Amino acid sequence: MSRSRITLITGANRGLGRSAALKLAEQGSDLILSYRSHAAEAAAVVADVQALGRRAVALPLDLTDTAGFPTFAAQVRAALHGHWQREDFDALVNNAGFGSHATVHETTTEAFDGLFNVHLKGVFFLTQALLPLIANGGRILNVSSGLTRFAVPGYAAYAAMKGAVEVLTRYLAKELGPRGITANVIAPGAIETDFGGGAVRDNAELNRYLAAQTALGRVGQPDDIGEAIAGLLAPGQRWMTAQRVEVSGGMFL
Repeated sequence: MSRSRITLITGANRGLGRSAALKLAEQGSDLILSYRSHAAEAAAVVADVQALGRRAVALPLDLTDTAGFPTFAAQVRAALHGHWQREDFDALVNNAGFGSHATVHETTTEAFDGLFNVHLKGVFFLTQALLPLIANGGRILNVSSGLTRFAVPGYAAYAAMKGAVEVLTRYLAKELGPRGITANVIAPGAIETDFGGGAVRDNAELNRYLAAQTALGRVGQPDDIGEAIAGLLAPGQRWMTAQRVEVSGGMFL
């Protein structure tokens, strides 16, 4: 009997992370989910995954606290032993993050550092802490943004962090290739979630504008990205690495 695949998704209590967790569960993966402060939401996702016939565990994680990463890795190891009798998991999705809107002129050092700590430093050192637990032949999928390709005023700092993650991903692919681990980037476009205060979802004028700039004529839904993440982590995608895949419906072509 083949063992279950296990995927670890950061920030999986809502939005894109939640959708990805459920789509991966439908695909046959078990889940380890992280959340920062919304334990009830994370527990609800665990219950939804279990209702799909898969196993799931939710663990707290603060991406701004790199000193806590060894503890988180130890909790992951304990969960693997306790729930799966395993030493490793199969895929890491670095999804957790937040939006911030300010022009270059308006961006404060505090806001810049906040983005840096979560979107770049957090991703770098969390991945480092979890590398011993990622199975040989496993996957890393980092979540970037369409904003690294097209420029929208007000997102310079956020996009700069995501651009750095895309470079980091290529280095992960190169350095981890000998272990058979792939590393890729998914870059969503505008999605109707609570990201950035829910502007794309709740501001009808902004929603219409972005839809008009998109080849498929609408903004994205969380499941558009959840499906794509599940597809990129499907068992047959073993030969793709160091790639950026934009999933934006064709924004600003």
